[in-house]
Amino acid sequence: MIKQFALVFVASSALSLPALSQEVIRHSNPGSTFPIARAVEVPAGKTTVYLSGAVPSVIDEKADRATPAAYGDMETQTVSVLRSIEKTLTDLDLTLGDVVKMQAFLVAPDGEQLDFEGFMSGYTQFFGTTEQPNLPSRSVVTVAGLVSPGWLVEIEVTAVRP
Repeated sequence: MIKQFALVFVASSALSLPALSQEVIRHSNPGSTFPIARAVEVPAGKTTVYLSGAVPSVIDEKADRATPAAYGDMETQTVSVLRSIEKTLTDLDLTLGDVVKMQAFLVAPDGEQLDFEGFMSGYTQFFGTTEQPNLPSRSVVTVAGLVSPGWLVEIEVTAVRP
C-alpha cells in the first residue's frame, strides 16, 4: 500500500514540475490580424500583477481640467495612459510584453461617436509592434463617464512576472 502511495505522489509531483518552467501562451484569433489575443494561458508558478486603472496626464495646463482639451483627444489620451502603465511596469521590473489582460474604459465626449479608431491608433503603438509583439487579451467598454469629465480613457492591466 505504501509503494502505491509513493508512486502516485512521485507521478503527480513530476507532472507539476514542468508547469513551473512553462511560458505564457498567447492564442491568436484565427484568420484575423486584429491586435489582441483570443486567449492567454498563464502556467502554474507565475506571479500575477494587477495594476490599478491608469488615466491620462494633463497636456495643456491652461485648459479647463474638466474638458478633454486638458488631456487631448482619444489617441493622445491612450498614448498617455499606456506610457503611464509602461512606467509603472518598469518600476516593478516588468514590461508591456508581460501584460496578459487589459480592460479599457472609453468615453465618447458630449454624445459624440466613440473614437475607437483613435484608441486603436494609440494602442497599436505599444502592442503588436516589431519591438513588442506580445498581445494581451482585451476588453473595451464604452462608459458614460470617468471620475474627471475630461478623461476619455482609463485602462487597467494584469501582467505576469516572467
